[in-house]
Amino acid sequence: MAQVKRVRRQVNGIILLDKPRGFSSNAALQKVRWLLNAEKAGHTGSLDPLATGVLPLCFGEATKFSQYLLDADKGYETLMQMGVITSTGDAEGEVLERRQVTVGRPDIEALLPRFRGEISQIPPMHSALKRDGQPLYKLARAGEVVEREPRSVTIARLELLACEAEQARLAVDCSKGTYIRTLVEDIGQLLGCGAHVAELRRTKAGPFELAQTVSLEELEQAHADGGNEALDRFLLPVDSGLQHWPLLQFSEHSAFYWLQGQPVRAPEAPKFGMVRVQDHNGRFIGIGEVSEDGRIAPRRLIRSV
Repeated sequence: MAQVKRVRRQVNGIILLDKPRGFSSNAALQKVRWLLNAEKAGHTGSLDPLATGVLPLCFGEATKFSQYLLDADKGYETLMQMGVITSTGDAEGEVLERRQVTVGRPDIEALLPRFRGEISQIPPMHSALKRDGQPLYKLARAGEVVEREPRSVTIARLELLACEAEQARLAVDCSKGTYIRTLVEDIGQLLGCGAHVAELRRTKAGPFELAQTVSLEELEQAHADGGNEALDRFLLPVDSGLQHWPLLQFSEHSAFYWLQGQPVRAPEAPKFGMVRVQDHNGRFIGIGEVSEDGRIAPRRLIRSV
């Protein structure tokens, strides 16, 4: 008997998932996509299976703007386990060495200023960065170690929230591309006792915070109660990740030509930068960039949603 192909729905918007531990970002995305029966989906930057917390999932037209969330600053809380060094820098790795812990809160607080601001990090081997088309973590699993170029990242906030026995809880606000495992390992190295990430929770991603998220269990319950459409109430607007951008509303005439790919003028436009654009009915129609001549050049347009 021939298998009936599932017809997926056109779904547009963002669901802020509190990613559960043990799921890869892609596995979480595919699960929610199945629950929604969504045609097109994408996430905005990977969280390790060990990690939980804010994972914006983009559907339909929202996938066109996922890059801007990928590039956004992030916030984390992490539990640093001192005295144990692992192969991956987190609790999922093999224990390589155990050391005595003779440091406490004053020692950690004295070190933290060295990691605030712009710092240099060497990406871990157990990461999704690619070398010759291969993710580094695959090379690491095969026992290979390759040279990695240091990268500049910015730590806007690094605060010790709690310290008890051999564990310390840290709050971190940072730029994209920051590896919390590397940060914890580097702190542990300077403390002399070594350290790894025992827990990791993303608390912020761009404009989104943990309090706005929905759990996978809530989504599954909504699906069980009302089917695919019952999840639509959790969808945020397509442009909700860009709310901090200036907003322009075009006249009907300007919107028509802009949607044909032509730059137009807008009286209230800023002098430079990226903008969100609405048509005369208040419908979001895409993003643009202010060109040198003051016109708004279309950069990403969306079809009617």
